[in-house]
Amino acid sequence: MSTENQPQAPKWKPLNSRQRRVLGVLVEKAKTVPESYPMTVNGIVVGSNQKSNREPHMELTQEDVEQLLEELRGLGAVTEVQGSGRVLKYRHHAYEWLGVTAVELAVMTELLLRGEQTLGDLRARAARMEPMADQAALKVVVDGLLKKGLMREVTPPGRGQVVSHNLYKDREVADQQTHYAGIACVHSSDEEPPPADSSVSGALLKYATSDQLSELAVELAELRAEFARLRLKVEELEGK
Repeated sequence: MSTENQPQAPKWKPLNSRQRRVLGVLVEKAKTVPESYPMTVNGIVVGSNQKSNREPHMELTQEDVEQLLEELRGLGAVTEVQGSGRVLKYRHHAYEWLGVTAVELAVMTELLLRGEQTLGDLRARAARMEPMADQAALKVVVDGLLKKGLMREVTPPGRGQVVSHNLYKDREVADQQTHYAGIACVHSSDEEPPPADSSVSGALLKYATSDQLSELAVELAELRAEFARLRLKVEELEGK
């Protein structure tokens, strides 16, 4: 029976943002353009640096990707195969490595490529790789991934809930929790007073109007993008 329908015992470990990008690209291309899979290093470079369906934007070089592929090979997530004309190509083992089904992998891939996002956005994006009829269908998948420890709820359940994968390094998890700490206040009851130790920004968010919340959401998105760029630079410096 196909490994796409039979989850394997998971072997996954946390990955840095560049490792997640390369693995995500391999899975995405295998599902959306199978004729180009397995992939060459050059194809992975192009896929990693494309401007659409990616957050944050990256500028990985061929040398970067070769090193990242070697790291992923060491983790058992990727293998090298011989292509035509002695061109080396690469194949992912995400089904076995993560222990997921085809539709679960589609959801995980979107999270690996774009980071945290709302459930509504996630369904629309993941459906380009695997059919997903509605939000109820996505909810089943999300619940399964949460049980497996592969996903985490960034904000409380409810309208506009934000979720993410759980392959972050510890530092990234802490940064994400800090980033969304104030937003969580919006989901609390209007009759419940702000906690004594909550930040001023969190308290203001709770009582903001919808227009104000929209403006704050834009500002938070801009800050998030800037933070992602800075985090990428730090990882590049640490890798030297």
